[in-house]
Amino acid sequence: MKRRTLLAAGGGALVALGAGWTLTRPDPETGLLPGAAHAQSADGALPEVIEMMEGSPDAPVEVIEYASFTCPHCASFHANQYKALKENYIDTGRIRFVYREVYFDRPGLWASMIARCSDNKDFFFAFSNLLYEEQRNWLASGDPGTIVEELRRLAKTAGLDDATLDACLSDGPKAEALFTWYQDNAERDGIQSTPSFLIDGQNYSNMAYDEFAAILDEKLG
Repeated sequence: MKRRTLLAAGGGALVALGAGWTLTRPDPETGLLPGAAHAQSADGALPEVIEMMEGSPDAPVEVIEYASFTCPHCASFHANQYKALKENYIDTGRIRFVYREVYFDRPGLWASMIARCSDNKDFFFAFSNLLYEEQRNWLASGDPGTIVEELRRLAKTAGLDDATLDACLSDGPKAEALFTWYQDNAERDGIQSTPSFLIDGQNYSNMAYDEFAAILDEKLG
């Protein structure tokens, strides 16, 4: 079964997040901290969202994955097909692989804000893998406050400290920039479920590794 349609879910998430930017530390409903009270920087502009890419930027084929850190099908993809794609296509320079987050819910956005704490691509992909490996555990309670604490625990195992986490989770402008970026991407590229893929601009749904490899081999010639 595909993950639910995302644009319909998105509006509700934005309302919940917006309310959270007026709350205090750390709010169990939003996970955000007091510094997130105003979702714009001093000059009114939102920060740039860094594109997270693996592989050679000069690779002949581009694969863009749209995924949510809370999506079980995405976790399955990263435990299986992704590992083979990385070994055979990404690390060999045959494709450039771009990861774009989709925000179905607040925990997915919180996870993304931590993964993008320093906008370091190596940390982002390493922490993304950890999020997927531990997905059932950090989401298990269903309680927003507990989920935030579980995400913080994972982040500490990856080397982040409390001060860094507080700064990342209180970054209101970045939260709004990420959500706006997600909405723009999803609308432009016609993304309706996760995981979804753009391979050289053509939209594909989730598939087995052999199907993926056949498409890539054909495009690579």
